[in-house]
Amino acid sequence: MKDVRKRWCLVGALLIGLSVTSYAQDSGFTISENKAEKRVDIAIDGKPFTSYIYSDSLMKPVLYPIQTTDGAFITRGWPLEPRAGERTDHPHHVGLWFNYGDVNGIDFWNNSSSIPSAEKDKYGTIRHLAVNMMVADDNKAELDVSAYWEKSDGTKLIKEDTKYIFTETGGRRAIELHVKLTALEEDVSFADNKEGLIGIRLTRELEHASGQGTTGLYRSSVGKKGNDVWGTRGAWVNLNGTLDGQPVSIVILDHPENVGYPTYWHARDYGLFAANPLGQKVFSEGDEVLDFKLKAGESVVFKYTVLINSGNNLSDDLVNREAKTFEKK
Repeated sequence: MKDVRKRWCLVGALLIGLSVTSYAQDSGFTISENKAEKRVDIAIDGKPFTSYIYSDSLMKPVLYPIQTTDGAFITRGWPLEPRAGERTDHPHHVGLWFNYGDVNGIDFWNNSSSIPSAEKDKYGTIRHLAVNMMVADDNKAELDVSAYWEKSDGTKLIKEDTKYIFTETGGRRAIELHVKLTALEEDVSFADNKEGLIGIRLTRELEHASGQGTTGLYRSSVGKKGNDVWGTRGAWVNLNGTLDGQPVSIVILDHPENVGYPTYWHARDYGLFAANPLGQKVFSEGDEVLDFKLKAGESVVFKYTVLINSGNNLSDDLVNREAKTFEKK
């Protein structure tokens, strides 16, 4: 009965259009939307986990910031909340996002408020449409949202429906994404391009050994390390490092049902951690070509899990076990 009352409280708040709606409980996960600030906040036992932010100024929805169980930030603060010593490059790298660099010739990856107005017609915007569902209990929070991928003139190319599942077990947090893309009135082509598909911009401390104070080291499922991970395939990549004096691992798991599995990795030493299964011509230096396409009305689903582990660095064996569990979803 208690859970039923909570669900009806959420529904009632949505129906009467309050600026803040929530589905929460005394302990465990909470999830709440602040419509005025265009954000949905996710927390566990009162501690912030992340927020889904859909401000139009970002040109795409993002998860930002993302924190460990100890409250440390794994994501860069700039340009939203700058921190001392951070890089101030790539203003389109904010938190965790999902988009692509060439969709019918339109660049969705690099768009930001820094693009000159004279160049805007070359860039696309992913515009939040709706929060369809948000629920939380002791074990997880779920968020279901929709958005449109639009040209600069407002023409809608793609409908995106994304389900996020947030969990925590001990010192390990996880974000599972199920992203459904549906081509609308016209066929859609994802021409091979290195800029994609799911990306995280990491805090300075977790950059891959690129200067003083950096501790990160990439390792892929096939044993590639450091800069050698870039442009190679793998079922997962594990970034091990130290954050606020504590060992931390950030892992992105690919899913066998995804197009282009195992994905190519667009993992850079300056803190861009991305998986891109669609840019095969670029990463293979022309040996492979994908140029993935959707006909009008067709859909494709991409699944990823991001692990955020604090307190120790994750071993290959443990990550492989997590990958096997994810494969069944």
